[in-house]
Formats: sequence, structure tokens, C-alpha cells
Amino acid sequence: MLRALDRSKYEVVPIGITKSGKWVLEADNADRLAIQNGVFPEVDSANPAVLFTADPSAKDLVVQSNVPEVLQQVDVAFPVLHGPWGEDGTIQGLLELAGIPYVGSGVFASAAAMDKAHLKAMMQSAGLPVGPFEVVTNAQWTSQREASLTRIATLGFPVFVKPSRAGSSVGITKVKSQADLVAAIEFARQHDPKVIVEASIENAREIECGVLDSATGPKASVCAEIIVREGHEFYDFEAKYVDDSVELSVPAKLDPALHEKLRALAIEAFLAMAGEGLARVDMFVTGTDVVINEINTMPGFTPISMYPRMWAETGLDYPALVDALVQDALRRGVGLR
Repeated sequence: MLRALDRSKYEVVPIGITKSGKWVLEADNADRLAIQNGVFPEVDSANPAVLFTADPSAKDLVVQSNVPEVLQQVDVAFPVLHGPWGEDGTIQGLLELAGIPYVGSGVFASAAAMDKAHLKAMMQSAGLPVGPFEVVTNAQWTSQREASLTRIATLGFPVFVKPSRAGSSVGITKVKSQADLVAAIEFARQHDPKVIVEASIENAREIECGVLDSATGPKASVCAEIIVREGHEFYDFEAKYVDDSVELSVPAKLDPALHEKLRALAIEAFLAMAGEGLARVDMFVTGTDVVINEINTMPGFTPISMYPRMWAETGLDYPALVDALVQDALRRGVGLR
């Protein structure tokens, strides 16, 4: 994104957040922040700290040094963040309080999409198709473990055990027998005490569609298909971000009528969760049957990520896509809308 933003149009101020939650001024250096040879960059905690206030009358970023320096008045924020405290409504709430427009969905939609159990309930309420699932809360696992395992067994095997509120496929296990279920749930609970277990939809095609908001309403990109190669049983973290173990078919080889059905369903799902800005809608397709798997309100934007690739195939290249998202954020502003 740093490379894509038009510097004749925008003055870019990169802010990094360390693992401990400290906000710092980052170097405007796309190469340093890139994933290289499977090694992830890390925000430099030694950089000058940035003070950020949730005061809508004071939108300045103040850099903490020997003499505090007022750096900039922020016009719009692009929260390039995944997972808890990034796309779950928390950072969005902070920006709302500060009166700073931001890219992506608001507090409610971000939180709802982040919680896979709540998202599925919303989709069901809207009459949209989802696969069979069971939810195990922290209280249920603590006091009703056997009853929870019995409920899960009704789904049949294999199942996918997932943290309910995590992203990027962390903490997920494909479980093929009852004997491995407890270990998978405990693994997922390392990331979130609330766990969702989904019936595996075997031999399904994994299809994704990008949604982009605009003043005239959301638009859908062409759909794409993820084909996981040997070495990964499903589209896990390493396949998404590290190695070249998936084949991405853009656009997906689909019957034209089915393709349009999926694009329309992606927009329906986006509207059903009150989405804004952008989303990637992930679906499973078996023949002509479709279920919605997940909705990501801040999908990946790496060079191999599906969302920008789908829009490039639709006719909107990477720099134009980033610009459209920033302009959409400025158009929407903050507050109830």
C-alpha cells in the first residue's frame, strides 16, 4: 500500500503498532516492511512514540521526543490490520471517537464479521445459506464439556475447529475423528476461549468474491477460486502468506450463471452485515449449491492476496483500488450513517 498510494495526492504517515500495543512512527520504507523469504517484519519499538487522542477537536499526531512535535493532522486512516484489535471494531471505535474517517466497515460490522458464530447467525437471519456448525463458549467448555462434545459429534467428521474471533487461519485444525477433537479445541482456545466447529464440506470448491463500496452502492468483483496444492490440507496461514502452495484461478472457471449468482450473493451478504468500504466474501460451492463460509472486512493486500487480484481482473488495478478505498472513507466520514 505504501508503494501504491499516489504521493502527489496524499501525504502518507506510516504508524506502526508493536506487539505490546505501543504506537510508533514508522519509516516510509515499503521494502523494510515486506515479507521476505518467509520472514515477517516487526515494528521497531525504538522508534519515536506517537500520541493519539480520542478527541475529535484534536486530530494531530504528536511525536514524543525531547520536545514533543506536532506531526500532522490526520484526514483519513487506513487500518491495515488483521485479527483482534485490528478488524474487530476496536480500532474502528477509537477512530470514531477521534472523528477520523477510516477505510473499511464500522464498529458493528467489523465486530460481527470477526466473530464467526455471530456472522453465521446474521447470515441465517437474512435467509442466506451457511453450513452446519456448533459453538462452544468458554463457560460451556468449562462446565459442560461432555455435552459440548456430544453436540459437535452430531455434525459428523471431518470438522474444522476454529477460534471464533481470529483471522488469517490461525488456530484452525481439520479434525477427522472424535479422538482428536479435544486437542483441537484446546489449540483453538489458545487464540480465543470461544470456539466454533464447522462441518467440513467435502469436495467443495473454495470461491471468493471481492466487494467494494461506493456512493452508488456496493459492487462485486469477478470471483476467484483457491486450489490448495499438496502439503496443505486446507488454506492455512502458511499457504496464505508464506509459501507458494496454492493455485489462484482468477477469474474462477464457473458457469456464467453461477458466477453471477455468487457475485449477487456476495453483495447480499455484505449488505446483510451492514458492511462498508470493502470485504472479501468466502464461499463453498458444490455443484450449484453455495454456502457462505466467512466475510473478511480487511482482506489481505499482499502481492499474492486474492482481493486486489480479483479487482485487477475486474478492471481496477492496485493503485486505483487503494485510492478508491481512501476516497470512499473520506466520503462516508464518521458517526451514525
